[in-house]
Amino acid sequence: MKKIFSVCLALAGLVLLLTACSNKQSGSDSAKESWDKIEKSKTLKVATSGTLFPQSYHDDDNNLTGYDVEILKEVGKRLGLKVKFEEMGVDGMLAALKSGKVDVAGYSEKDNKNADKFLWTTPHKYSFTSMIVRKEDNSGISSLKDLKGKKAAGAASTNYMKIAKKMGAELVIYDNVTNDVYMNDIVNKRTDVIINDYYLQSMALTAFPDKPIKILEDVYFNPTNASFSISLENKVLQEKIDGILEDMRKDGTLTKLSKQFFAGQDVTKERKYDFETVDISDVE
Repeated sequence: MKKIFSVCLALAGLVLLLTACSNKQSGSDSAKESWDKIEKSKTLKVATSGTLFPQSYHDDDNNLTGYDVEILKEVGKRLGLKVKFEEMGVDGMLAALKSGKVDVAGYSEKDNKNADKFLWTTPHKYSFTSMIVRKEDNSGISSLKDLKGKKAAGAASTNYMKIAKKMGAELVIYDNVTNDVYMNDIVNKRTDVIINDYYLQSMALTAFPDKPIKILEDVYFNPTNASFSISLENKVLQEKIDGILEDMRKDGTLTKLSKQFFAGQDVTKERKYDFETVDISDVE
């Protein structure tokens, strides 16, 4: 009986091993096929917002540009691919990645909900979170606790809005709108606060120097890093982009682009600061 049982265990183990190897091989084949498809088309399809200054926006001649956009143009150049951009909001980006409509998206929020649903490239930007408020009264906010009851503006499904929700703010949801819409609503008191990336906010303020708004001083929290997101089937593409980003870091291209679009600031390096942290792991 023991002998039969041992044989059964051995066979079961063999089946599991073969299944694991088969799954691994299947995943490898799928990744290779996905890359072959991109290479054959000679096109890298990218989802970007087109409204996120200075990472993805339209210049005075209506040309799509920005830190993220120019990085991906350089990635395409080094891969020998034409980069085709499609502009859309956050939810559209996620759906486009899942369906295979695009290969890469300028979406980087690796929270508990989607961390395992996509592949992520190595970070090309390090930052932290801050708040834009009215100059006259700080919108009644001097700490994170003061967000309770305040009207927080932002796009749905972002970690920034999850922070606002966790702190008890009233959420005012916007679609893929430009910065001036957000800023005007703060000034007109339709909303009270915008929670977002510090560098993006600092650059947005430089574009609207006459508006009576500012970044709330010394209330910085939840450090972040930005990567590009890729579908799970595109492991080969992820590896190729990671290699190019590392080359761009070493040859100074990333720093050069950062200083070009962030007014001399180098967002490729992490900033040392005693950041507060708002845990949003339980926020839907």
